[in-house]
Amino acid sequence: MLHLNFSPFPELTTKRLKMRALQIGDAEAIARLRSNDQVNQFLDRPPLKEISEAHAFIEKIQSAIRSNQSVYWAISLKTAPEIVGTICYWNIVPEKDRAEIGYELMPEFQGKGIMEEALKKVLEYGLRALKLKAIVALTHPANIKSIRLLEKNQFVPDLEGTFISKDEAQDEAPFYLYLPF
Repeated sequence: MLHLNFSPFPELTTKRLKMRALQIGDAEAIARLRSNDQVNQFLDRPPLKEISEAHAFIEKIQSAIRSNQSVYWAISLKTAPEIVGTICYWNIVPEKDRAEIGYELMPEFQGKGIMEEALKKVLEYGLRALKLKAIVALTHPANIKSIRLLEKNQFVPDLEGTFISKDEAQDEAPFYLYLPF
């Protein structure tokens, strides 16, 4: 069973990226990200309309991290502090050593290997530091870029509902990475 503690917050870095805690000062960047039509194209969520919604979202994320329910990173380039995307573990099931991974990236940064670089680092953190045995991902069946990213990182379709039931998946394409050890 997982024993989660996200304090102090686990900042992660790669060759090009810094992944850090989301802060209230990130509200404008979060509002742009979560209201972008291209980003929301494959997500079942309404776009943010007010900056107050971004503040509320950030406070919700900070609360979930404090209570060790999820961990959520703001992704930026090392050369610029502005958020270009986010990546998280959520829907964590400690008794099953499992978490769901989610990610989003501003369109102007897509296709540059940024999310692949972030995903590899976050997967490493999940497997080594958190001791996850299963990581699940739900993506829209038409989101070919996301499906390719998952497959490139050894995720396989969960066609049998091994980790994600048909009810949980709804209209999403479920994938999983399973590493029993």
